[in-house]
Amino acid sequence: MPPAASLATPPLLADPRAASRPPTGDDPLRAILLVIAAMALFSISDALAKYLGAALPALQIAWMRWVGFALIMLPVVVVKGPRLLRSNAPAFQVLRTFGLLGSACFFIAGLHFLPLASAAAIAFAAPLFVTALSVPLLRERVGPRRWAAVLVGLAGVLIVVRPGSGSYGAVALLPLLSAVAWALGMIMTRKIALADGPGTTMAWSAGIGLVVLSAFVPFEWRTPTGAEIGLAAAMAVASTSAQFLIVKAYRLAAVSVLAPISYVQLVWSGLLGFFVFGNAPDGWTVLGSAVIIASGLYTAHRERVRIRQAATITA
Repeated sequence: MPPAASLATPPLLADPRAASRPPTGDDPLRAILLVIAAMALFSISDALAKYLGAALPALQIAWMRWVGFALIMLPVVVVKGPRLLRSNAPAFQVLRTFGLLGSACFFIAGLHFLPLASAAAIAFAAPLFVTALSVPLLRERVGPRRWAAVLVGLAGVLIVVRPGSGSYGAVALLPLLSAVAWALGMIMTRKIALADGPGTTMAWSAGIGLVVLSAFVPFEWRTPTGAEIGLAAAMAVASTSAQFLIVKAYRLAAVSVLAPISYVQLVWSGLLGFFVFGNAPDGWTVLGSAVIIASGLYTAHRERVRIRQAATITA
């Protein structure tokens, strides 16, 4: 999945001084290759979700993915013990998980109706919503240049969707809602970054997400075939493997180096959409994606400038 819906959570710089801290390793080329591979795996996971969406409800597909996530986290919880589950910000942990749940369900539902590349392009508006929501929820100051980048990015989304053209209609709102939900999840991640460790956050996300989805999935349940169970397992393995590669990459290079590389997922999604589903991205989707990427890169640049300035002041 794109960042708007995947379970991966790249490091967020809640501490401005973190921007100047070197990673634990120093191998940016290897880190970039790992991110490229991770984005390919996320796209494969998305393609499998889209394929399964022809036979299974979106809620059930999300549940299957969360089952894989929880099974992977279970040994970690067993080894670490109950202390891993102790949170200093339980309310924010719950809100964060609901953001991720909404993002996953909306995105998977959108894949049923939209080409893979188009859904991914719309969902990549998530960083723009993070910027916008950081003002009321984090009380951050957003300058005119970053606001301009947000507006340009939203214009890119409109280019992809083309309201009134009859291309996608209201279903285009699904990946857009996914992006908003993901942004809310990331805002909560920033709030708990200094309160809980990443292991605690992942454990809460796995546990709460599985419980919530398990409560609702019986109402949408369709018994999967053996082949569908195998595809769902492959989907979970691809998504989880991508998360592992992301974590590994961020240990080898700085966030500022790797964050822009995530946009390569739009390329992978376009290729898989064409070769697996026969959906070639049209010119409008390519143009809109380019606008979204440009605005996202500029937003990331302005964020790095802001963090460096804050680090200088607090040094």
